[in-house]
Amino acid sequence: MDYFSLLQWPAMVVNILAVWLLTSRSKNKRHAGFLLSLLSNGLWIVWGWFAQAFAVIGLQIALAALNMHGVKKTD
Repeated sequence: MDYFSLLQWPAMVVNILAVWLLTSRSKNKRHAGFLLSLLSNGLWIVWGWFAQAFAVIGLQIALAALNMHGVKKTD
């Protein structure tokens, strides 16, 4: 079994949780959502590398940059 292919499932779950937190009215929850989103970006990048899904890697790098901007704005 290819264990790296299974990495997409926790990446998806973390991403969904992050987006749910990003919709919160609480500043702390939104901040946590941005941090979880960065974790999700990292998981997707690792998965994309082993799946040779280079467009996914590029997208996740761009989204990570936006998430870092969000982290700075919520501080």
